[in-house]
Amino acid sequence: MQKVSCYRELEYAFLFTLRKVNSINTTGFQPFFQDLPIDPYIKGQYRSRRLSRFVVSGDKLLKLPHGYLLQSGEYNPLLGDIKREFAELDNALIELDIFKNLVFAFYDSCKLHPEAEIGVHQIRTTCSPNNLGNPAPEGIHQDGSDFIGIFAVGRDNIQGGETHLYNAKKEKPVFNKVLQPGEIILVNDHEFFHFTTPIKPQNPGIGSRDVFVITSPSLITD
Repeated sequence: MQKVSCYRELEYAFLFTLRKVNSINTTGFQPFFQDLPIDPYIKGQYRSRRLSRFVVSGDKLLKLPHGYLLQSGEYNPLLGDIKREFAELDNALIELDIFKNLVFAFYDSCKLHPEAEIGVHQIRTTCSPNNLGNPAPEGIHQDGSDFIGIFAVGRDNIQGGETHLYNAKKEKPVFNKVLQPGEIILVNDHEFFHFTTPIKPQNPGIGSRDVFVITSPSLITD
């Protein structure tokens, strides 16, 4: 992996890391983004998603019982304190070595506790000539987790979708980049706010942005 990292000098606290995950060929993920259910909790039907939660046990990835997503209104002013239910990730996706490699990369990079829950959110955002796609409709925010990872799977016929990190909501971003397929940004959620700019088609037709958002704790509860 090629790594760009930032650490607090005295405490060696993890802040954020941008990596290219060379061991993952993202084309293997693409079929699993074709049938994602529409997210019913936002207006516009431009976002689709699934989610599941896991723990790492040795060299194995164990899926935990399904639950619902719940964030505090402190962190999500748009959908906070609402129990959101989504379909689980496809079992065939979970069995892929590239999927396991992705979760293990997150686990190892964040130096998670062996019992830490990991949530994996599979998200497609679409756009059309008449409608923007908004990857972050809640605006500049934190997730209420310890660590988050945004892994880019695909960008098809779009412009925009630039990921930003902020020290505070009303400050200029300290990091901004369009994540390319195979890149992952790992973020200490206690230290930064994050946001992704809207997308629009680069050429006539539909455009899409596919990502996995990984969190620990999972933000999923029974």
